[in-house]
Amino acid sequence: QVQLVESGGGSVQAGGSLRLACVASVNTYSKYCMAWFRQAPGKEREGVAVLFSGGSFTDYQDTVKGRFSISEDNAKNTLYLQMNSLTVEDTGMYYCAAEKTRGWECGLGIDFDDWGQGTQVTVSS
Repeated sequence: QVQLVESGGGSVQAGGSLRLACVASVNTYSKYCMAWFRQAPGKEREGVAVLFSGGSFTDYQDTVKGRFSISEDNAKNTLYLQMNSLTVEDTGMYYCAAEKTRGWECGLGIDFDDWGQGTQVTVSS
């Protein structure tokens, strides 16, 4: 099981930027599918962005394409989510998730077993 700890959330005005970080307790290189999810009040949790650790695969939810960027620093066992041009609709609790998979299995639609505790992002108009 992977322990995941998120940080970097906060309050920002619309149009602003935030960078979230997620530190994993293991080296995920070439073994894990890593993703960011979010959940707004009263809404279901949704996948935002995903990558296969150590690979070139990334994918994004349509509403964040061109604004958000997922990346990692394997030396630090850390996953990032750079969020630019934030809107009120981006408000929510953001969670990091990990699943041990083969590269071709990685995607926002798979079942993730390991989750962080979340970090709150609040965007005001």
